[in-house]
Amino acid sequence: MIVDTVASVLGGVLLLRFWMQAVRVRPPSTVAQFTFQLSDWLVRPLRRIVPGVGGYDWASLIGAFLVVLLATSLWLIAGLPFQTILLMALQRFLQWILYGFMALLIIEAVFSWINPHAPLAPFVRALNEPLLRPVRRVVPLFGSLDLSLLVALILLQVAQLLVGMLFGSR
Repeated sequence: MIVDTVASVLGGVLLLRFWMQAVRVRPPSTVAQFTFQLSDWLVRPLRRIVPGVGGYDWASLIGAFLVVLLATSLWLIAGLPFQTILLMALQRFLQWILYGFMALLIIEAVFSWINPHAPLAPFVRALNEPLLRPVRRVVPLFGSLDLSLLVALILLQVAQLLVGMLFGSR
């Protein structure tokens, strides 16, 4: 349980680092400092092997997958074959990505209700914009109510179910 928690936090930070760079969002200094200090030990050596291509920080994404693979490989003790563990790691990796997007959307919703002018609100909004832009093209405003956030959350939940069905779990 402790290994899983540490792996989830580190994997989440690595995925956040990748997403911030992919959408070209400059994080506030506190978020940047936390993210980079927690993940530099893994990302910097990986960059020597996997350089950034196409403007993406592939070392962060691959680092997140390596973390989930390492955490999942504890099932080797139970005698599961490596192919099964690799599929379990891939499923978990996709779930981490989907849960990360859901968390960002929920954080944006909380900011919009409590304090839309909070210092982190524009940062979270910028991270969510690539997810919400296509949904906003389809979902109209109801008065001044923007339901795109709710629709995006529902779509991510459906994607979560599809990942579970694809990999045959739960």
